[in-house]
Amino acid sequence: MIEDDGWLWLEELDAADAAAWVRERNAETVAALASGDGFDRLTAELRQVLDADDRIPYVRWRGEHLYNFWRDSAHPRGLWRRTTLDQYRRHEPEWEVLLDVDALAAEEGENWVWQGATVLRPEYERGLISMSRGGSDAAVVREFDLKRRAFVAEGFTLPEAKSRVCWIDVDHIYVGTDFGPGSLTSSGYPRIARKWRRGTPLSDAETIYEGRTDDVSVYATHDATPGYERDFVGRRLDFFRSEDYFRNGAGELVRIAVPEDATWDVHREWLLIRPRSAWSVDGVTYPAGALLVTRFDAFLAGERELTVLFEPDARTSLSSYAWTRNHLILVLLADVRTRLEVLTPHGTGWRRAPLPGVPEFDYTGILDTEPDRSDAYLLSSAGFLQPDSLRLGEVGGAVETLKQEPSFFDPGGMTVRQFFAISADGTSVPYFVVGDPSSSGPTLLTGYGGFEIPLTPHYSGVTGRGWLARGGTYVVANIRGGGEYGPEWHRAALRERRPRAYEDFAAVATDLVRRGITEPERLGIEGGSNGGLLMGVMLTRYPSLFGAVVAQVPLFDMRRYHRLLAGASWMAEYGDPDRDDDWAYLREYSPYHQVRAGQPYPPVLLITSTRDDRVHPGHARKMAARLREHGHDVSYYENVEGGHGAAADNEQRAFISALTFEFLWRRLASVNA
Repeated sequence: MIEDDGWLWLEELDAADAAAWVRERNAETVAALASGDGFDRLTAELRQVLDADDRIPYVRWRGEHLYNFWRDSAHPRGLWRRTTLDQYRRHEPEWEVLLDVDALAAEEGENWVWQGATVLRPEYERGLISMSRGGSDAAVVREFDLKRRAFVAEGFTLPEAKSRVCWIDVDHIYVGTDFGPGSLTSSGYPRIARKWRRGTPLSDAETIYEGRTDDVSVYATHDATPGYERDFVGRRLDFFRSEDYFRNGAGELVRIAVPEDATWDVHREWLLIRPRSAWSVDGVTYPAGALLVTRFDAFLAGERELTVLFEPDARTSLSSYAWTRNHLILVLLADVRTRLEVLTPHGTGWRRAPLPGVPEFDYTGILDTEPDRSDAYLLSSAGFLQPDSLRLGEVGGAVETLKQEPSFFDPGGMTVRQFFAISADGTSVPYFVVGDPSSSGPTLLTGYGGFEIPLTPHYSGVTGRGWLARGGTYVVANIRGGGEYGPEWHRAALRERRPRAYEDFAAVATDLVRRGITEPERLGIEGGSNGGLLMGVMLTRYPSLFGAVVAQVPLFDMRRYHRLLAGASWMAEYGDPDRDDDWAYLREYSPYHQVRAGQPYPPVLLITSTRDDRVHPGHARKMAARLREHGHDVSYYENVEGGHGAAADNEQRAFISALTFEFLWRRLASVNA
């Protein structure tokens, strides 16, 4: 174990010695992997996918327009634009460009990266645009006039911070930001929410809610649904628990009395509640992962008449849902395959019916609805070998295909197969195998296993061209800790139970070999963020199972993660290293503390970003240094911008992907099958 961390100086982001170390490592990796015509061709092929003009321009409804943010080779930083539904139905719609981020960056001499926009309902004439320097989470906020297509002089403006903003009306917003010393939580997010009136200094804004320093964050929101305008405030106690209030017209706070670990949502007169753990109410126990509905006003008044809209079983969970004006659409996962249902209030109950127009074998999600105006919905469907399609429907009406993504690689001879591995404790763990079953190429296995986030079938032209088309096999493991089977699947790998996720991943790797799909020396693995932590554990605890490892924007130092950037917000997931009981189990898998001299490890590539202000690049830096110190084969690349995504534009994304595929292919394909 590490008692005195000799590599702590690498946590200093822009210190001269740390920056020099990064430049040296980058130069070594680029010289070894990114030189030659083959790498240039691969990068160009991946860039073609990312910049393709015939990609689907995914949209969001805002009033009468569909809004899109678009990047291509001519606009690497992107265009914020909009069009009408009639235009969008055309092969080449006419777009109204609202903001050219490339032109703005050139004009202002800033490395602006688009982070999104909050638009004022229901007029949709004003927006609050967030942009960051280099792709970090911290962003500048500026008010934008959508009619004039220009920023508002003397409008609402915030300097760079991890801010939260929400429109109340044209002259007022809710804001949480860095107001000065003591205004942020230990996770670096807002601790104070204020109501800010146009034309007044931010320092004079009215404080309406405060949290505690050890909270993750606070929030204040306004629901602008006509006839149901409401305000809410609350504090995130940790990543999964919150304390929430309805703020009435007099500014009084009324507790929304749901369990702290439940999620909830309001739509018109309805309140939806999804408990993460079993919840007993008036003698009835509702299971974790259920979806309940009641009338909002009655619930606040103390009534507890709850209707079950969904109840999970051992193989089926609720993935997501969306309201239209008069209906509720559920997206269900059954062994990681989707089923969609539409629910409609009817008398004293709810009618249930399958949603038509959903492909049988692809993953289908709800892209958007317009609940203020209609019962229309947009569905996005894709499979590992089936490019994305975008469908428009209306509950009770017809479904039409609006857009179809092109195929970026030839899937001829390829199949998608689903298998189940048996983990160390007997749990059945699903995984997908994609590729040509007759291919003798190497295999790439990926996973995540955290924060109740599921890995579902998806189409990736980048993976298709960079891996599958070259003869590789691609595998996605649906391990515990994710959301594939709801909250219980996640809870099974929470905190001290985290090793269950690692045992699951190892079981999938072992099962791939048992089935003859690959061999350990031809099996590479890749993951990012929490998935990067997974890669670090595989490297240090299960090195004999793999031939190469890639970890992107990873966590590695589980002794200090909570002291770096947003790390404190993840203690509900991993544990608190300052508590002896928690550190006792964290130290057993913390990759940085498990590196050993003399232990054979497969070659590893670590990728991060200097501007990642979520997972500190010090994790990857120190791990690379420690592996090098003990003579292990480690390559390191740190992008100078890009935030937690490790890339700020498509050129950088193509380079990072090409670097990953090149590293894996060289290490794995040269091994005799």
